[in-house]
Amino acid sequence: MSETEPIGGLGDAAKPGTGEVTATVIVNAPAPRVFAAFLNWERQSDWIPFTKVRVVEGDGGEGSLIEAITALGPAALRDEMRVVRVDAPYELKVVHCGKVLRGPGSMRCTAMGGDRTQVVMHEWFHLPGGAAGKLAWPVLWPGSKLSFKGALKKFGRLVEEGKLP
Repeated sequence: MSETEPIGGLGDAAKPGTGEVTATVIVNAPAPRVFAAFLNWERQSDWIPFTKVRVVEGDGGEGSLIEAITALGPAALRDEMRVVRVDAPYELKVVHCGKVLRGPGSMRCTAMGGDRTQVVMHEWFHLPGGAAGKLAWPVLWPGSKLSFKGALKKFGRLVEEGKLP
C-alpha cells in the first residue's frame, strides 16, 4: 500500500492530524499481560474517566470498530475507532474515524528488565473547527496531555494490582 492510499477506506482520518498527544508510563507487569489488559476494550471504562467503551463490530482485533462515549453531564463526545493493526504484545494501531475525533493512534508496549513494561500512547488528531481549532489547540493541549497521562497511570495501577485484564 502506498502512503497516498487510505488505510481500509478510512480516507483522511488515517493521516496524522496536527493535534498530537503522547503519554508514557512504566507498568510493573510483563508486556503480554499489559497488552492483553489494554485490548480488553470494555474495561477501558475503568481507567478512562467519564467514558464507556464497547466493541461495535468484530472481536476487538484487527478490523473491529470500537466506540467510546465520554459524557460529562449533558455533554457527550462519541469516538469511533477502527482497529487497523494488532501486533501482540508489542503494538496496537487504531484510526479515530468519527465525525469529531479523527486521526491515527498507537499504543506500544516495550518489555523491560524485571517484568516491567513501558507503555507509550500516541495520538495525532485532526483538529475540528478549522483555523479556530488550530488556534485553540495550544490552550487545550495541556489539559489533553494531563488527562491522557492520568488515564494511562490509572491503567498501569489497575494492571499492577491484578484488577486488569
